[in-house]
Amino acid sequence: MPTIPAPARPGRRASGPVAKSKFRPEIQGLRSLAVLMVVSYHIWIGRVSGGVDVFLLISAFLMTLQFTGRYKQGRPMDLLRHWLHLFRRLLPAVVVVLLGTLAATFAFLPPTRWVEVVHQAWAALFYFENWLLQGLAVNYYATDHSLASPLQHFWSLSIQGQVFIMWPVIFATVALLCRRFGLRYRATLAYVFAIIFVVSLAYSVIFTANNQAVAYFDTFARLWEFALGTLLALILPGLNFAKPVRVVMGWIGVVAMLTCGILLQVQTAFPGFVALWPTLAAVFVIAAGQTGSRFGVDRILSSKFLVRLGDNSYALYLWHWPILVIALAWSGKDHAGWLSGTAIIAASLALAFLTTKYVEKPFREWKWPEVKRRRSAIAIAACLAVACAPLLGFQYKQDLDLEAAQAQAFKDNPGAHALLPGYVDLVSDDAKTLPTAEQLPEDWATLAGPCEGESKPDEKMLQEKCQQNGIGDDAVKEILVLGDSHSQQWLAALGPLAEAEHWKVTALLLGGCHFMPENPDAEDGCNDFNAAAFKYAAAKAPDAVFMVGTMASPSSPDEQLVYGFEQTVTNFNDLGIQVVAIRDNPRYDYNVTECALSKGVDSTDCKSDQPDVLAAESPFAAVQGNFGNAAFLDMTDLLCDGVTCPSVVGNMFVYLDDNHLSRTYVTSMGEMFEERWFAATGWQR
Repeated sequence: MPTIPAPARPGRRASGPVAKSKFRPEIQGLRSLAVLMVVSYHIWIGRVSGGVDVFLLISAFLMTLQFTGRYKQGRPMDLLRHWLHLFRRLLPAVVVVLLGTLAATFAFLPPTRWVEVVHQAWAALFYFENWLLQGLAVNYYATDHSLASPLQHFWSLSIQGQVFIMWPVIFATVALLCRRFGLRYRATLAYVFAIIFVVSLAYSVIFTANNQAVAYFDTFARLWEFALGTLLALILPGLNFAKPVRVVMGWIGVVAMLTCGILLQVQTAFPGFVALWPTLAAVFVIAAGQTGSRFGVDRILSSKFLVRLGDNSYALYLWHWPILVIALAWSGKDHAGWLSGTAIIAASLALAFLTTKYVEKPFREWKWPEVKRRRSAIAIAACLAVACAPLLGFQYKQDLDLEAAQAQAFKDNPGAHALLPGYVDLVSDDAKTLPTAEQLPEDWATLAGPCEGESKPDEKMLQEKCQQNGIGDDAVKEILVLGDSHSQQWLAALGPLAEAEHWKVTALLLGGCHFMPENPDAEDGCNDFNAAAFKYAAAKAPDAVFMVGTMASPSSPDEQLVYGFEQTVTNFNDLGIQVVAIRDNPRYDYNVTECALSKGVDSTDCKSDQPDVLAAESPFAAVQGNFGNAAFLDMTDLLCDGVTCPSVVGNMFVYLDDNHLSRTYVTSMGEMFEERWFAATGWQR
């Protein structure tokens, strides 16, 4: 984990733009203890330890010592030089880890995950990984949440990087005010950071209680942890505990730190008030300081081993997570055993030592950039260029591959047409399968943009999930699409049809939420969303509501009507609205696309027998004819060939993952979808 560099050790010449305080080896040992907690919990226990929160506090503590020392000496803050110096020290190790992780990603992870990792590499490099993960935490359509990214641990580094920009601005601003109005610097800082602590902690507690998955990565929800470290640095000189008290404090702090991740489910409770446990534990250890007692915990924390490990803690944190994720992906396991975990830790320690010795330390001791700010900027730009080059190269190759694939003749990518009677296979031997494997996770169907004007719902929950095509109020007909991601995937066929016929299409879609009457077993927020969507439909009175009417079971022929389907159709019919319901596609208990990529598109392992995944008769058969105005669509004969349900049809990937159809393949079904729409609805062209 990156922290402000440790104070200079006795006998060493201090370097850098900010004056250093007396070296405290127990804090370096505390870093080591925190990183060992993080690594061991991640690898062996599979839980979050709370060690990261300790790092955040230490960062602010050391940074505060630097800037208060600088003010006391009457030196200018020189923020630009400080930032250049700091990021010049932090970036080289980041670049090495990013390059190593990218190489391992391309070697060991399936191509469907490459784009995700490249996006996160950009975010990690420029310190906004936590914001990216915030978006993914609420994005139902993001890549499988169960698959860890080898770069997701950069979320904490990103928050630290943001604070490394923010805190010095506060220090400098307060210094300016104090010099102008004759205020006491440390006291004024204490008031400012006490306010930040209280406001941020209150925000964190409320946000965590309402949406913990998003709050976990939120910068402002974490500021109180940094503020606590700063407050500790400001008030510590005024504390004077007796030696026995400090000995007890130190042990209480260490024991509390070590037990935090065991006693608390950190990953689902942080960063609310529960995060006070590890941060206050660290406060106890730092406040205990060097006791001079043979019974003090500082004797252990100041040991040569822990101090030396503290020197490598940043690189160790950087390396351990990508090695763990890549190793598990390569081995096909979901967790590391004691033997494999030990090997992962050994590899992480070795790479951390090499990175610190041959990358981080030489850059830290390089004097040339310290002469002028411009030289520091050049050094940082060079680091960024080294990391950006392969990222830009990957994106350029992706663009070329996509252009080449899109330029292929129709015969090379017939898609669903390959399952029509009389089809003749004319696919070239070197034709690319569409979409490209790297672009598959993003091959989602969407409409032109968000709802605007009269189509914009009044309820905020609907506004955030509402999209529409570009047809205006002069539309011949209006269609409202309701449901979840399985309704959304059919926009790839309905959208072009609506454009051609000048129909207005509005979609209200919530991931994981079938459109249905109130259901006690529904996901949180689903019933409220559906109630609001029905109210919207009643007010707008579209010509038709389009939805998925059945739900298939993974790798099973069990298929049922969506909960309350008959009531739903009746409710809309009573409002004079036609219902167009489409049958659900087969689902699987494994990723059929990754199977095809790893074993080949012709592998029998990636082709399920049709009777094993698709019911012999559509559930619609039992209710067809029971309604006054309902139409039923069944496209499953274009997903299965009567014998098997392949993962690739007509040189196109049928699925994005284990249950969602690719936009590219659904688009290839457009002509057949159009024919069946008009036949089922009775609409005139």
